[in-house]
Amino acid sequence: MSIEILVPNLPESVADATLISWHKKVGESVNKNDNLVDLETDKVVLEVTALESGVLREIFKTDGSIVVSGEVLAVMDTESNSIDTNSVSLPEQKTVEIPLSPSVRRLINENTLNPEEIKGTGKSGRLTKIDVLEHINKQAPVTSVSPPPQAQAKPESITEATAAITHSATATNIRPEQRVPMTRLRAKVAERLLQAQQNAAMLTTFNEVNMQSVIDLRNQYKMRFEQKHNVKLGFMSFFVKASIEALKKFPAINASIDGNDIIYHGYYDLGIAVSTPRGLIVPVIQDADQLDFAGIEKSIVEYGEKARLGTLSYEDLKGGTFTITNGGVFGSMLSTPILNPPQCAILGMHAIKERPVVENGQIVIRPIMYLALSYDHRLVDGREAVQFLVTIKECLEAPAHLLLNI
Repeated sequence: MSIEILVPNLPESVADATLISWHKKVGESVNKNDNLVDLETDKVVLEVTALESGVLREIFKTDGSIVVSGEVLAVMDTESNSIDTNSVSLPEQKTVEIPLSPSVRRLINENTLNPEEIKGTGKSGRLTKIDVLEHINKQAPVTSVSPPPQAQAKPESITEATAAITHSATATNIRPEQRVPMTRLRAKVAERLLQAQQNAAMLTTFNEVNMQSVIDLRNQYKMRFEQKHNVKLGFMSFFVKASIEALKKFPAINASIDGNDIIYHGYYDLGIAVSTPRGLIVPVIQDADQLDFAGIEKSIVEYGEKARLGTLSYEDLKGGTFTITNGGVFGSMLSTPILNPPQCAILGMHAIKERPVVENGQIVIRPIMYLALSYDHRLVDGREAVQFLVTIKECLEAPAHLLLNI
C-alpha cells in the first residue's frame, strides 16, 4: 500500500516552511518513526517521521523547497520489501540508534561520519554540534586546500562560514568571500528587531544591584535545593521572581499595544532569551507566577536542553508578556536590549563584577550587576520604568521579599 508523506499542519502565524534535508533516499528502507526530512520555519525545525515501515518510493520536494501545510513531500510503499543497500550508509544506520538533533544529523551525513566514533558531551552522552565540529577539525589536515565552492557543504552557521573563509584564505593566500542565505530564524529575528526599532518609542533605563544577599542565600541552600528538587539553584529564578513582583506593582509594563488599544495581561508569561547556533529564540515560561523557584529552574533547564537539541515546539515559543535576556553569560557588562514585539519592555542582565561601593560610610567590595530595562515610551512613562527597576533591585538585595511575599 502506498502512503503519502505530508507537510504537517503549521500554526496560523506560519505561512510556509523550508525543506532543509532528506535523511532517506528513494529505494531506501524506512522504519516506523524514522525521521525522513527536516523542515525549517522562522521559529523551529520540524522533523517529519514515517508513520509506517516500508520503502521510500518517490520524492517530490527537494532540499531548499518552500512547502505549505498538507503538501505532499513524498510517497512510500508499506508493502515492498526491496532495499537499496547501496544507498544505505553506515552513519544513517547508526542515527537510528543514537538520538541526534537535526543540525547534528546534517553534519554527520554531509561529512560521512560514524556517530559512535565521536564522544558526546551533552546530556546522557548525546552528541552536540560542537562535538561533531571538533571531530571534523581533528580529522582535517592543517595544510589541506579547501574544495571548490560547489563541492563544499552548506555552512550550518555564520561562525562555520567565517571559519571556512579564514581557512581558505590561509591556504591559498587570496581574499575569498562566501555568500550564504539567511536561515528562516535569522531572517525572522532581523524582521522583528527592525520592527521594534521602527514602531516603538524605545528608551532604556539603568540601575545596579548588589548581588551579595542572593549569592549568600544561594550558597547556603544550593546543595539542599539540588538534593530535594533534582535541579541546580541558579540566579535566573531570582530574577524571574523579582520581575513578577515588579510587574504586579506596575501592570503597564506587562501590557502591550494593539492599534489604538492597550491590552493589560492578567497573567505573567515570561520569555527567557536563549542564544542557539540558529539564532536567538525566546521560549516562554507560561504562568510563571504560579511556579516556585524549583519549577522555574526546571523550566529553564528543559528549554535550554530543547534549544540546544533543536526540539523546541511552537507551544514553547508562543506568547509572552515580558522578556528577560542575560548577556552576562557572554561577559557583557552593559547593553541596551531591544524589545520583543508586541511586548513593551525587556530586562537585560549582565556580568557580576566585584566593585567598590559605600556602605554605612565605609568603602567595601561587593558583587555588583548592572541592570537595563528597555521600554516602549508610548505605553510606559519614565517614572514607572525607573520605579520598576528599583523594585527589582530591592527584591534582589533583600530576597526575603520574594520568600515571604512582602
